[in-house]
Amino acid sequence: MMIRQRTIKKEVSASGIGLHSGKKVSMTFKPAPANTGIVYVRSDLSPKVYMKTSAEMVRDTELCTAIISDDGARVATIEHLSAALSATGIDNLYIEVNAPELPVMDGSAQPFIYLLESAGIEILSAPKKFIKVLKKVRVELDDKWAELCPTKAGFKLDLQIDFNHPAMDKSMQHYKLDFNGDRFLSDVSRARTFCFMKDVEFMHAHNLALGGSLDNAVVMDDFHVMNPEGLRYPNEFVKHKMLDAIGDLYMSAQSIVGEFKAYKTGHHLNNMLLRALLADATAYNLITIEDGKQGLEQNRFIEEVHVHDTDAVIA
Repeated sequence: MMIRQRTIKKEVSASGIGLHSGKKVSMTFKPAPANTGIVYVRSDLSPKVYMKTSAEMVRDTELCTAIISDDGARVATIEHLSAALSATGIDNLYIEVNAPELPVMDGSAQPFIYLLESAGIEILSAPKKFIKVLKKVRVELDDKWAELCPTKAGFKLDLQIDFNHPAMDKSMQHYKLDFNGDRFLSDVSRARTFCFMKDVEFMHAHNLALGGSLDNAVVMDDFHVMNPEGLRYPNEFVKHKMLDAIGDLYMSAQSIVGEFKAYKTGHHLNNMLLRALLADATAYNLITIEDGKQGLEQNRFIEEVHVHDTDAVIA
């Protein structure tokens, strides 16, 4: 039986603080028919602006991933939700939001998974399309690089960061993952965004990260993690970078069959890589997959999840 497209069964809403604006933001997830894709709707604008995610719609990658319409409407900080959509296999969804950014929630993907599972997953009749990588595609920027390579089955990730900080153990800055929904939930989904205290004043001076706090980010001073509870994983920093990459590579709402390798990557390089892949018609095919074949498991997400410590407000 063919792996099929997914949406949610019913509407679900949540509210939280915008990471950069510091203002309250409300959003609503709504079911969408097959072949709709992931569509953001700026409900506070008149008329409403609809923006379908794609690699080309990502037009700002400073401190987050943001899509921007041709007339300048934007929705920012979408990478954590995008990672949650990838993990749950949802490829059709309307996301109404009343601000130019999503609520940051706790700085991870976990609250978004909680919301999606609360709404329920609806299996649609149309087959799901996957991007199968046929040859290596690589992008570089200074000493940073990212690439996608062919693999027989599944989506594999191999990512390394390089931070010189007393709180960031060098042995914990490299991580590999054979991606599927269950493994993402248990091993990666709770990894939070992070920053250095010395950068906070600079960001505030530029009206950025006004909503950032110890409730939605891991913050470090010159020597220590400042969050009283410490880290959620010993290697939370590299896991969050992997979470970001999973979200950034899902901007087309199509799961990848291939291997992602990267060194010191970020939102800009991730988007460069996805654009480079899709710009080369010889580098990939769009395929459908029979359920259970090729060892591909990213669409098999557990029917029930138990999520803790979420600040999602469900309406």
